[in-house]
Amino acid sequence: MSQRPYLLTLLLLIASGATAQSLQADQQTYCTYLTEQAQAQSDFLRSPTALAGFTQPDTGLPTQLIAGAQLSLSNLKKAGITLDAARKNCELYKTATDVQLTLQYTLNALEKDALTHRLTLIDAASTSLAALINDAQKMVAAQDMTRPTLFAFVANRMKLEADRAETESRIAALHVPTLSTQPLKQQVAQKQTADIAEQQSLAKLTRQNNWDVALTVGAHQQINPPAYGVQPYGEVSLTYNLGSRAIDKHLDRSIDAYASWKQVQETDAARSTQVLKDELQQTMTSQQRRLQSLQQEAKEIEANQQLVTNPQTSAALDFRNQLTSTQLLLGVETGDATYRLARLQDFITENF
Repeated sequence: MSQRPYLLTLLLLIASGATAQSLQADQQTYCTYLTEQAQAQSDFLRSPTALAGFTQPDTGLPTQLIAGAQLSLSNLKKAGITLDAARKNCELYKTATDVQLTLQYTLNALEKDALTHRLTLIDAASTSLAALINDAQKMVAAQDMTRPTLFAFVANRMKLEADRAETESRIAALHVPTLSTQPLKQQVAQKQTADIAEQQSLAKLTRQNNWDVALTVGAHQQINPPAYGVQPYGEVSLTYNLGSRAIDKHLDRSIDAYASWKQVQETDAARSTQVLKDELQQTMTSQQRRLQSLQQEAKEIEANQQLVTNPQTSAALDFRNQLTSTQLLLGVETGDATYRLARLQDFITENF
């Protein structure tokens, strides 16, 4: 049996490993970017704001120079929510890229798997055909077989080698990264959950604008006319948006609307999953027709073989050998169609 399929499989595993590392680096780098952005915003929100300026509280009162710092309780709350939103965005990105890769490369992965299995079938047929050719050469030398029959065997061997070369070329042309081992339906569910979680964190961040408690402390100095002595001061202010209830209702509805949109968005995972399922089912139908046709041809060959079970003439012997040789080629196609059909059925059952 040829060692080429095993070498090809090894090369594919090395390439897949490199792609997996690349995807992991992509996700990690993006999450680092999100985290640093969120940390910067969080530090900004947690830091007090310095105040300085001139003020004249009421008409006729002396001008005051004030300096101090202000801290917003709402901003403190936003700081933590901002970090949480970044984490949710990171999780969404990871689940989204995983499911997108699965959707994008599933057909390639199934095709490459089927082609790799086809190489195994070709190897088995080549081994059997080599044995037939060896026996035929001995029979030709003993003048028990005609050379045209031997040439028919050699021609079929050439067909198998051409089939092998084409199959290996098709495998090499198919790029398949390392895909998630989770069923596709679970990946899509996780992605949808991450979608909603991110929207909820963003809505929670928006809700923090509805209220605030600001604490201000500092000192003031009268400057016109000048007076001696710096006096401390403090202030607490409360703000509340009277439209908060309506705002919150709209935010809740927006989350529901977003979830509904993701179910039907043409380019999103849920819709793309249904498209992939339709494509796989159509491919199954095509393979079923192909397999039925091949099985019918196999029956015809078997029927003809029954006619020459015990050949009495050289012509009958040649015909039987040709049938056997053709049966080997047909076995490759039948085995390929059977394997493809089984893999498609298994994939649909496991993933949808």
